[in-house]
Amino acid sequence: MIIIHKPTFSKQLKQIIEYIAQDKPSSSMKFKNELKENINLIPSNPIMYRKSIYFNNENIRDMIFKGYTIIYRIRPIKKEIEILRIFNKNKPIRDSRYNKS
Repeated sequence: MIIIHKPTFSKQLKQIIEYIAQDKPSSSMKFKNELKENINLIPSNPIMYRKSIYFNNENIRDMIFKGYTIIYRIRPIKKEIEILRIFNKNKPIRDSRYNKS
């Protein structure tokens, strides 16, 4: 499976990295690198993380990483993992586009 970063995820991640860098630039790069390592493990076992609590779809999963939720969608037919969003786990998002089973 290949990993695809959706534009929304990339934008949100950039904002998070910039925010962390304001306090400690080295921590922002460490966060980014460790997150990338964890995301790269998903294709080997796409269902390793829980079914999303934000969407009613078995193929949408929540990965928790250092206080953030990363939402991704498994697309078995296309053999893709789409990384959809990242947000502070205390600030959930709603998006009806992904609620289809």
